[in-house]
Parts: sequence; structure tokens; C-alpha cells
Amino acid sequence: LPILKESDETIAQKVAYALEKGLKVMPCIGELLEEREAGKTNEVNERQLKAIAGAVTDWTNVVIAYEPVWAIGTGKVATPEQAQEVHAHLRSWISENVSAEVAQSVRILYGGSVSPKNCEELSKQPDVDGFLVGGASLKPDFITVIKSYETSL
Repeated sequence: LPILKESDETIAQKVAYALEKGLKVMPCIGELLEEREAGKTNEVNERQLKAIAGAVTDWTNVVIAYEPVWAIGTGKVATPEQAQEVHAHLRSWISENVSAEVAQSVRILYGGSVSPKNCEELSKQPDVDGFLVGGASLKPDFITVIKSYETSL
């Protein structure tokens, strides 16, 4: 939430605290529209992920959600190719900066305006491990989103 303006470090502290208390955690990372348009998508997501990675010692209870801020509740969505590109980059960053094992095992979900219209193509992307669905989960056709991922397995 832009209103809160939490720093990357604050998010990392919250992640560490929640894990310490035995919770499973799904931190969301993602860029603003102006950051995407300026070609800073990877830079922003790396910065956010670096703070989280510095606070996590055991990735067993961590799922990463890539949620481009420009797509939250706007109806705008990354193309399947854009989502895959970011997810692959995140997985590569994790491999280089955490471990190859964590990169293989950690789930990276896409959470930018997933809907019945775009879920089938998104679910086919090799590095998109699932979805973080907001408002669309309240609609009757949400079952389409669920089934799209089931058929991609």
C-alpha cells in the first residue's frame, strides 16, 4: 500500500518475525508503473527480494508473490511473456544469491489482476507456480482460474 510506504527493510523484519513465530509467509514484491516504464523492473524486484533474502534462513515456509503494483485492481495485467520474464529473473537471482536448491523449490506466484480471461496462458508459463488472486476470487467464474492451473500440471 503506497499510503503505508513500508521500506524493504520493514517488510524483511516482518517476514523474519512471522517465520520466527512459526507462520508461513508470502511477501509480495513488484514495481510501480513508472518503474516498469523506466526499465527498472528487475532492479526494483531484486532490491525487494534482497531485503527479504537477508532475513530468511530457512525458505521452507516462504512463497514469493510477484505482484506488479501497476496491475493491482486495475484490470491491467502483465502479458504471460512479461510475467514469465520476471519470474525467471527472480528464480535466477535466488539461485545466484541464495542457492540453486532454494531457487528450484521456492514457489513464485503471479498476483497481478489474474482473471478467467488471462489465467490459462499465465498458468502455462514454466516459472509461474500459481496465482495470488484478489477480487476475482469473489466472482462465480473463479473456478475457471482454479481449473486453468490444474490443467497446466
